[in-house]
Amino acid sequence: MISNLKQDLPAGLVVFLVALPLCLGVALASGAPLLSGVISGVIGGIVVGFLSHSKTSVSGPAAGLVTLVLAATTALGDYRTFLLAVFLAGFIQIGLGFLRAGFIANYVPSNVIQGLLASIGIILILKQIPHAVGFDIDPEEDFIFFQRDGENTFSELLNIRKYFSWGAVIIAVSSLSLMVFYDKLKWKILKYVPSPILVILLGVFCNQFFQIYLPKLYLSEKHLVSIPGVKNWESIFAYPDFSMITNKEVWYFAFTIAAFATLETLLNLDAVERIDPHRRLASPNRELFAQGVGNSLSGLIGGLPITSVIVRSSVNIYAGASTKLSTIFHGILLALSVIFLSSSLNLIPLSSLAVILIVTGFKLTQFSVYLSIYKKGFYQFLPFISTILAIIFTDLLTGVLIGLCISFIFILKNNYKNPFSVETENLNIGETIRIELPNQVSFLNKASIKDTLWSLPDNAKLIVDATNCNFIDHDILEVLEEFKSVVAIEKNIQLNLVGVKDHYELSDQVQFVNILDKEAQQKLKPDEILQFLKRGNERFVKGKWSEKYFKHQVNATAFGQNPIAVVLSCIDSRTSPEIIFDAGLGDIISIRIAGNIVNQEILGSLELSCAKIGTKLIVVLGHSNCGAVSSAIYALKDGNIASITNKIQKAIDDSNSNSEKSKQGNEHIFNHVVKANVLNSIDEILSSSRYLKEQVDAGEFKIVPAFYDTSSGEVQFFETIKV
Repeated sequence: MISNLKQDLPAGLVVFLVALPLCLGVALASGAPLLSGVISGVIGGIVVGFLSHSKTSVSGPAAGLVTLVLAATTALGDYRTFLLAVFLAGFIQIGLGFLRAGFIANYVPSNVIQGLLASIGIILILKQIPHAVGFDIDPEEDFIFFQRDGENTFSELLNIRKYFSWGAVIIAVSSLSLMVFYDKLKWKILKYVPSPILVILLGVFCNQFFQIYLPKLYLSEKHLVSIPGVKNWESIFAYPDFSMITNKEVWYFAFTIAAFATLETLLNLDAVERIDPHRRLASPNRELFAQGVGNSLSGLIGGLPITSVIVRSSVNIYAGASTKLSTIFHGILLALSVIFLSSSLNLIPLSSLAVILIVTGFKLTQFSVYLSIYKKGFYQFLPFISTILAIIFTDLLTGVLIGLCISFIFILKNNYKNPFSVETENLNIGETIRIELPNQVSFLNKASIKDTLWSLPDNAKLIVDATNCNFIDHDILEVLEEFKSVVAIEKNIQLNLVGVKDHYELSDQVQFVNILDKEAQQKLKPDEILQFLKRGNERFVKGKWSEKYFKHQVNATAFGQNPIAVVLSCIDSRTSPEIIFDAGLGDIISIRIAGNIVNQEILGSLELSCAKIGTKLIVVLGHSNCGAVSSAIYALKDGNIASITNKIQKAIDDSNSNSEKSKQGNEHIFNHVVKANVLNSIDEILSSSRYLKEQVDAGEFKIVPAFYDTSSGEVQFFETIKV
């Protein structure tokens, strides 16, 4: 922190100069003693700044609570009773911090936060233009659209022509030119002095020059910072009336102040993180604790309610602050200013401060922000622009709530459109509709889920898969229960409801499994079976495996099997047919032998599978990186291994390759041998089994060659081999 003094001290000075009139302005607008605003600023800077986890957020009295302060003071009767409500509100915020209520900030959409920042920028520009030209009737921190004097933001601009001061205009134009061009200079004599400090010095110098040489341009006291004089310590502080602690209205306003201050703080904290060049995150729960301590102390000694303030925080960031030291330093300066520096600070023109805030406003509402959000689409841009307009024409909290409501409408619409996936699968048993629920299923998804389920056709087969769900709202469980117990029965829909956890109070229901009966097996044609295998391999490659319900398949196949295909494959551990074809229990007869060769026992197994069990498709499956083929190429004949490699030798000879080329690792030639070996096995099946050849020639059965790539998981069905 000490190493950042050269950035933090000048930044703290700039924030102090901006914050001082803002603190007085909030107090004036709230109908409270003027020094109450300074007290809040001191506590917000020193106490909250020290306890907060944020490096750049600046706290103090907030314009957003002005209306609430006026209402509370009027309803409670006097300022001391109001201070008791502020004191209690602080303890409520401390409790919210310990309850970790800061998570609320994470649920405010980013477009609303960006709208908040942009609107504050626009309001700063609109509200500070009158001060820049010498029209200083409205308090500095009155950011509400409808002002206490009966005017509004835009009507105030129209009144400028009646009340402006040429001296203020000259100071404002000079200050604005200095800020714009100073930041663009590559070489700066005063490189550690931020431009806002030079603007303040320029304003004081110009006004003193006017007083001596151009009296008509001189700005009087009403156009300058005005710190009230302090007669004694007792005149600074006020204390809460604890005798009113049993008053219900006190507690009502205590909770109201805590709620509004908490919401505004969390919104501003999120906004500050977005404009922080280092994007540093602060703990919202610790921030609530810090704000609570600050509010309790403020209420105890006569201050106004405190929140994180976006205007001061943005000035702090753009002035180059690196750590919270700038915030603390600004609080110390506020305290010293009332006691020792009032005569010097009362020389600062309000037009100089207005220019600093106008430049800050332009930085907050740059055109590039609007353009980037517009490019994200209508659903992002409308809540953003609505938040801006709502804040400009009402106040910060009301505007944010309007923006949140509009965002919530779009959230509901998006959840209605696509909260889950619906797919139609062609499994062995026919067309099946599959609904896969997302990780979180809330009541927001209720309408779309209900419409989807209730619109399903009669006699459908439906899988509702909740395997990936970590949470299902009770409203959704009720919808599923109603569909299972009433609608599915009346519409004769076979329902598999799987993956629902026990604590959701709804157990899995499985009314069908992907197991063929004898009749369905015999209706299938070889080409249809081949398509099932191809689609299964596609699911395997994409990682979208179908639900197997193995426990239920065991029960369904306990007394018989009706497989659709027999696969002759290698013994390689990576080529399990049931897995690579995404098949279930009882779907495939798997015959495995090294090198997928054919012998008498294999032929007997194939005939048994087709003639007695009812399969109509035989797949002879080879694979890349086959150890048996490699052994044959290297002429390995130890022990009984020769019975395997001798069979494969024909494929090596037929491929017109030699072992030397293969030893060089030519993958294409190696795979050529594998595929040739597959075709040789098929030729041997057809030449050695009269039954199978007759059935294949008659079109009843089909034998297809296939090649499995162990690197991709893809199965390639082929008829010939490309050389």
